Amino acid sequence: MALLCRPTGLLLKHINLTPTFISIAGGQYQYILVDKKGEKKNVGFIQLNRPKALNALCDGLMMEVGKALDAFEADSEVGAVVVTGSEKAFAAGADIKEMQNRTFQECYGGNFLAHWNRVSTVKKPVIAAVNGFALGGGCELAMMCDIIYAGEKAQFGQPEILLGTIPGSGGTQRLTRAVGKSLAMEMVLTGDRISAQEAKQSAFELNLAEGNRLEKRLFHATFATEDRKEGMTAFVEKRKAAFQDN
Repeated sequence: MALLCRPTGLLLKHINLTPTFISIAGGQYQYILVDKKGEKKNVGFIQLNRPKALNALCDGLMMEVGKALDAFEADSEVGAVVVTGSEKAFAAGADIKEMQNRTFQECYGGNFLAHWNRVSTVKKPVIAAVNGFALGGGCELAMMCDIIYAGEKAQFGQPEILLGTIPGSGGTQRLTRAVGKSLAMEMVLTGDRISAQEAKQSAFELNLAEGNRLEKRLFHATFATEDRKEGMTAFVEKRKAAFQDN
């Protein structure tokens, strides 16, 4: 993953994007807008489209992203794919309301969030065009892409600790590669955000495979704790969490 701190408008202008959208391969999408762009229609385009939820990543949205990526992967005319959100938010995180009441057994037994990794397995280059918030799952989604174009107002963060849990889709692993161990630990342990410029100034490489498997299981394990349940419930109820360290 490479991060380029430059106006996302340059990227979008270069591939001649317009505000019209179509469904591809007969697909119907509820949470994303999908099109083929560029003069030769050879750039796949996916826009996250849950504006009222700041593009929070619900399971349905990520299933649709996977479906669109599968279609672009099979389309010989498409050479690369762009994933973007809105000016205000690329994706402000995972949908906490959706996972609030999940149990450890459900998460571990069902390998919760495993299908989110589809973005990182696409053989064609996937580019994240990030404006505004890229937090939690949104930050992880951006880091799954091969290249990140970040606008000046882009903000990256892994605030899961504020909800009594940890990143669950590669955040503890890819973030270290992107910004280095020290800054990654600071972000994961405090929930603090960084700008695109700060992220660009720190580049580091690390092997992912084993760390990703460990992270997923540790993430699932947080669903066995009362603090994880309290943290997510407090978020949904818009109040301060009362953590008990258990």
